[in-house]
Amino acid sequence: MRISAFALQLRAAARLDFAEVLRSRWIWFCIVTYLLLAGVLLTVGVRESSILGFTGTSRILLSFSHALILVLPLIALMALAPAVQRAREDGSLELLLSQPLSPGAWFLAVCGVRYLSLVVPLVGVFLGIGLWGQLVHDDPIPWPFILRCLAVSSSLLLGFAGIGAAISVYVRNPARIITYLVLTWALGVALLDFGLIGLMLRWRLDPHAVFTIAIINPVESARLALISHLQPDLSTFGPVGYYLANRIGGGALFAIGVAWPAVVGLLAWTVAYLGFRRSDRV
Repeated sequence: MRISAFALQLRAAARLDFAEVLRSRWIWFCIVTYLLLAGVLLTVGVRESSILGFTGTSRILLSFSHALILVLPLIALMALAPAVQRAREDGSLELLLSQPLSPGAWFLAVCGVRYLSLVVPLVGVFLGIGLWGQLVHDDPIPWPFILRCLAVSSSLLLGFAGIGAAISVYVRNPARIITYLVLTWALGVALLDFGLIGLMLRWRLDPHAVFTIAIINPVESARLALISHLQPDLSTFGPVGYYLANRIGGGALFAIGVAWPAVVGLLAWTVAYLGFRRSDRV
């Protein structure tokens, strides 16, 4: 009976938040960003160029995925970071929790709906690119590569969605939320291979420490997972990639790149969930 009641509460909260998502601007910003990136790559003739031996539809998917690696963390943070604070500010959270709705069901529904709102359009864009290549240029749809890209992208979204949920629970000031959102995204993007090499050269850090930071950073681990099966020695990533390819291997890098951002996201979400249950929610 308890499970049934919780499921009903979860469904009701999910329907309410889905309606809010459709009314909000960030979901349309997300969809327009996906379509804009895909549209630019489809129209500028990038399919005719070659990188790592990839041409045609696979070349477009590769370029699209690399662009998404930098954009997805920001989109996920924008979707989740203001969620709880905005509901507190406009009074909707107090109104909803005065009904027979548990805080856990509301929080789980909000996080789940917003995460799926990011992933589902992304799946549609990837499939659209594949179908476009097949129908217009008679390119076979590269299903293994599409699934690989979707696995990496979904995991990266989950990682930063969890971080965004934690920011939303523990930070109440809207200005500070924006600050933490931008700083989190900037830190993830800054600690890519070029930033790590700069740290190593500027402060003469131990190389092992730099390589460890590369794996800990969800954005860098996702990039390594994306390209590890295309270029086994990862020479494109310089000394960082060469070291990791030889010490860890391409298969392990892919597993880490998919699993680690998801673990970070789930841990951050768990901290946010526990904090939301214990804090003054309104």
